[in-house]
Amino acid sequence: MTQDSNDDLTPDGNSTDSEPRTPAEAAAAELATLLAKAESELAETKDKLLRALAETENQRRRAQREREDAGKYAASSFAKELLDVGDNLRRALASVDADSLRDPHAKSLLEGVAATERALLAAFERHGITRIEPQSGDRFDANLHEAMFEVPNTGQPAGSIVQVMQPGYRMHDRLLRPAMVGVAKAAPAADVPRVDQTV
Repeated sequence: MTQDSNDDLTPDGNSTDSEPRTPAEAAAAELATLLAKAESELAETKDKLLRALAETENQRRRAQREREDAGKYAASSFAKELLDVGDNLRRALASVDADSLRDPHAKSLLEGVAATERALLAAFERHGITRIEPQSGDRFDANLHEAMFEVPNTGQPAGSIVQVMQPGYRMHDRLLRPAMVGVAKAAPAADVPRVDQTV
């Protein structure tokens, strides 16, 4: 043997090649390789399955939430249009003066308008529509109110509601229309003489 071939031998005289010596060892090595490959594919398949199950569950939840929202808010555009009807009924009731109530026909007409408004508000309530009627002095809330103008020198703290122009409405937890209000303006700062600090 040459020196090069002697380098490939172990001290006991066996070859250092990674090749198995017997057919049984070759079969065992092949089976180990196949088992490792199968375990790897199984882990990959399991990961894909878990991801697919998670995605399916997310889609199911999303679809359920959309179904619930559709059932809850399906009539919101229709309800928005009916808000004007309710406002007009309220204006009609507010426009009647005490002298008109002496006439029995006007009085019965007024009672009919009031009954119609009550029926409309009851229908709103059955469908989760509530009126937002802020009171004077309430704190302005941008989530529920829309400031139409500011009123100076009201004696109220800045940002307080001083006048309600139109009530707002919400359907369940969604705002259909904000209440239109006038808010108190902050008092102007006292005129303090400025000191020129430039050097």
